[in-house]
Amino acid sequence: MMIIPRIWLCLLPLVIHILVVAAILTNTDDVSTLNALKSSWGNLPPNWLGADPCGSNWEGIRCSNSRVVSITLSGIGLTGSEFGDLGSFTELQHLDLSNNIGLKGTLPSSIGNLKNLTTLILVSCSFFGQIPDSIGSLQQLVFISLTSNSFNGPIPHSIGNLSKLSWLDLSYNKLTGTIPVSNGPLPGLDKLINAKHFHLSQNQLSGTIPPKLFSPNMKLIHVILDHNQLSGEIPQTLGRVQTLEVVRLDSNTLNGSVPDNLNNLTSLNELYLSNNNLTGPLPDLSGMNALYYLDMSNNSFDASEIPPWFSNLLSLTTLHMVNTTLQGPIPVNVFSLPQLETVELSNNNLNGTLDIGSSYPKNLTVDLQNNSIVDFEQKTNYNMKMVLTGNPICKGNEAKENYCIVENNNNPFLSSDNCPNVNCGSGKIQSPNCKCSHPQTGTLHFFSYSFSNFENLTYYRTLNGSLMTAFLTSGLPVDSVSVTDPTIDVYSYLKFRVQIFPSGQDTFNRTGNSDVGFLLNRQPFQFDYFGPFFYKADDYCCFGGSKKSSHTGIIVGVAVGASVFVVLLVCVAVYAFRQRSRANRATEKSNPFASWDRDKSGSVPQLKGARWLSFEEIQKCTHNFSDANSIGSGGYGKVYRGLLATRELVAIKRAQQGSLQGALEFKTEIELLSRIHHKNVVNLVGFCYEQGEQMLVYEYIPNGTLRESLSGKSGIQLNWMRRLNIALDAARGLAYLHELADPPIIHRDVKSNNILLDDNLNAKVADFGISKLLGDAGKGHVSTQVKGTMGYLDPEYYMTQQLTDRSDVYSYGVVLLELITARPPIERGKYIVRVVSEAMDDQKDSSKLDRVVDQILRPHRDPDGLLKFINLAMSCVRESAAERPSMGEVVREIENIIQMAGKVLTSSSSFEEGNQDIRNSNSYESYGWL
Repeated sequence: MMIIPRIWLCLLPLVIHILVVAAILTNTDDVSTLNALKSSWGNLPPNWLGADPCGSNWEGIRCSNSRVVSITLSGIGLTGSEFGDLGSFTELQHLDLSNNIGLKGTLPSSIGNLKNLTTLILVSCSFFGQIPDSIGSLQQLVFISLTSNSFNGPIPHSIGNLSKLSWLDLSYNKLTGTIPVSNGPLPGLDKLINAKHFHLSQNQLSGTIPPKLFSPNMKLIHVILDHNQLSGEIPQTLGRVQTLEVVRLDSNTLNGSVPDNLNNLTSLNELYLSNNNLTGPLPDLSGMNALYYLDMSNNSFDASEIPPWFSNLLSLTTLHMVNTTLQGPIPVNVFSLPQLETVELSNNNLNGTLDIGSSYPKNLTVDLQNNSIVDFEQKTNYNMKMVLTGNPICKGNEAKENYCIVENNNNPFLSSDNCPNVNCGSGKIQSPNCKCSHPQTGTLHFFSYSFSNFENLTYYRTLNGSLMTAFLTSGLPVDSVSVTDPTIDVYSYLKFRVQIFPSGQDTFNRTGNSDVGFLLNRQPFQFDYFGPFFYKADDYCCFGGSKKSSHTGIIVGVAVGASVFVVLLVCVAVYAFRQRSRANRATEKSNPFASWDRDKSGSVPQLKGARWLSFEEIQKCTHNFSDANSIGSGGYGKVYRGLLATRELVAIKRAQQGSLQGALEFKTEIELLSRIHHKNVVNLVGFCYEQGEQMLVYEYIPNGTLRESLSGKSGIQLNWMRRLNIALDAARGLAYLHELADPPIIHRDVKSNNILLDDNLNAKVADFGISKLLGDAGKGHVSTQVKGTMGYLDPEYYMTQQLTDRSDVYSYGVVLLELITARPPIERGKYIVRVVSEAMDDQKDSSKLDRVVDQILRPHRDPDGLLKFINLAMSCVRESAAERPSMGEVVREIENIIQMAGKVLTSSSSFEEGNQDIRNSNSYESYGWL
């Protein structure tokens, strides 16, 4: 009789297993793949429980016929670096992981197994490495957006196999090589005849725009190739794609004449050709009656008068023709176009008496700075914004007239002013419908737009209404939308901040939040006045309740309960092991320099608060120091990109093991940077001294070094105002070190490779490995072995070995000369200081200085700008240190130069404002670092 219970006891696990499997609705292969993601990704939805994702309605997962067909996990804070299992979802149709900056790593080649995938959206993550060639196997793919990552290498030829592709967006990456077109057995982008969108801007693409790329049977409406390194002529074949609505080729190095058939593009709304090397006659754009926005500035066209077709473009709102060698008088009918909002013709040779007539549209803005206009017909009777600064008319008594003054225009924004003044509390915000909730927030980045009157609220109301219509039509739980803060960034893209408020609840749940992000980046709609865009969401504060498991909950509970006893036994052993490991780690953390070699590296670093990071943490965040994460190397060692568990993107400087120089530099940097904090000095996030490793962890600065930008390596084109602001930022950082740090710090290695540029091209001073404290303020110098970089080294310091803060000023002066010339300090045996000095002293050849100045800046040379800047640079590199200005004086002079140029500083605060004095603080908390 005892045998039967024993048999049932043996069969019970099998019976339970059969019952559980029978109740599961999800394909076992998909379950296995999702569980693999669960084990390697962090911050997944909390309702990812149980063994049945489809039956339990896991958030972000949609199923059909027991198969996972959609994964939409946009903007929920995912972290992870393993993606190898993604290729196992063989029935997957939609994959959206956008706006999860914590997802980093390379895209696996197994993604080519997703044969049913139609939509791939990875906007604003942290992917890097090459786009796998296997992506060309996704024959059903209609939409692909890899915008705002760090993908590098060439664009795969295999993308040309995607015959159904409509939207291709690879912008804001680091792609290199040429634009691929078909060649023999190799496919190319020219094969994508059904594609409507080619968005390849903000990369490092080079070579020509292949004529083969375009053909009459294509359906392209957007060709966006700006801010690359493309050269050669614009191909004639572009004028054969008559469906085009937006063309952006600006900020490349294109040359030659504009194709004479471009006016065949009668559907074109926006044309950007600025900041190239285009020559020949101005193109004839007659007949382009749909053209709203035209920018051909900063090219070298043949000198000509304003062509008659200007006044025939009846839809035109915006005309930018800055520095295009226009000459002669301005025809009065140019100002009578009915839709016109902005005419910018500055830095040309226009002359005579200006007559704007009486039929110009309301709120017109006309910028004619730096021409040769001698009189203004309506000078006392006009109703527009007119700027004539830099013309003969603005000299003498008339210099104070309104048209001789540059005004700062503040962009408007939409807000709710019909709601009672209510304190929402709990971090909630009042919506335009007067309800308090937690909105999703983010930024819309528009590649193009058809207007320029940013004071016209009609455009913003239209955008607001169109967004709301899109959400309601899609059935998303959105109550209202607020669009605010329109700004034009350094790349001429239009950005808006948006707040999207949930409907019927205080917060979005993860599904609602992800669906909003998916809709905005998928863009199944078009907006009036606005071109294509991408959406970068902020971290969402507080998700609503997760969905609960359905009918399988009890069965799953039984199965889980049966496992608890075994788990408890394992936990006892694990607990004991972890307690011992914690004790060991606690000992290490209490004294991270317990193994410091005093004989080789001097005394233990003296820190004023610095974050200690374990070797395991750094090894994990760099993917075991993979080559794909390597972003630089030098005599000290290698630099890696990494993402910490706190979701901080960092740069990790890893010293070569056994390097005496590395140990000393490590000590110097960690001691100095742990005591300073300034917006123009790179932040030290933490350090690691463990397992024989010496690693410094800095904030990640995405746009590389100033030297890379000046050389063209980074793909960033620096105009005059950007260079001025970079010079000001670096000067403020150095002035802080010299004048506010206690004790003062001398950098000793100021150079363009040690000035880093962030997302907004703000400059930060970096690399303090050979810096010195100026401990004895009475002497004002320290006697020390000469160190620095050839070309930047102060000759007086080199001769006397007496180091002062003016040694940094000399090196900084060389950087200013680099900003002026774009040349390295020593090129072909010629020293930049001597080259510029000789050019300035040569009275017989006044053009010699022009030839030294970077070609991009030559049109901007004027007595109140570039020449003053050159004089400042030369004062910094005087042979006698006593004759050089202090960095504080340099800061004030650059501020004056910017103001003289008629521009507004990026920050209205003075040098001292915003600088935090560290004298009374010894902790990170006071600066918000922790």
